[in-house]
Amino acid sequence: MGKLFRALLFGLIGAGLVHIAVVLLVPFYSDRNAWSRISAYGDDWQFHSVTRQGVPGTVPLAFDPLFQAAACRFDIEDLPAHVTGVGTTPYWSISVYNRQGENIYSINDRTAIADQLDLVIATPLQMIELNKTKPAAAENSVLIEADMDEGFVVVRSFVPDESWKEQVDAFLKSASCTPLL
Repeated sequence: MGKLFRALLFGLIGAGLVHIAVVLLVPFYSDRNAWSRISAYGDDWQFHSVTRQGVPGTVPLAFDPLFQAAACRFDIEDLPAHVTGVGTTPYWSISVYNRQGENIYSINDRTAIADQLDLVIATPLQMIELNKTKPAAAENSVLIEADMDEGFVVVRSFVPDESWKEQVDAFLKSASCTPLL
């Protein structure tokens, strides 16, 4: 009787551990994550409008209906990413995510330098080089050190009413996501 009880106990503990491991690994192995959804919008190093309808055959990214959004995937293995935008909107925010969709950094127009969208995302080694010899293009940029090779940014802008729609569209169209040379 003791051997049967011990076997059942070990079986339950083993099944529990396997269950926990599978649940924790699902986001890593899932192909329906934010990374793959954004890749359906288009090429890397370009901002793509994120719509409520999304791309046919994909699930749209969730966001507030009073906001318009654009997303850009990047690879900073060789060069840092430089994200900029020009224009005036009631409010904008940008979030930097790693490939797994974990938020690495967020900033908005209230905390940015001179209310301008201008940031550089770099690996720790690239950040050391940037601090030694800061390029003129990154002179007024917010520097973000991210221990990752690939990621994406999502820029959101508030549209309080239709009168702001044209300005917000212009701001999101001006958004640029390029390697910092």
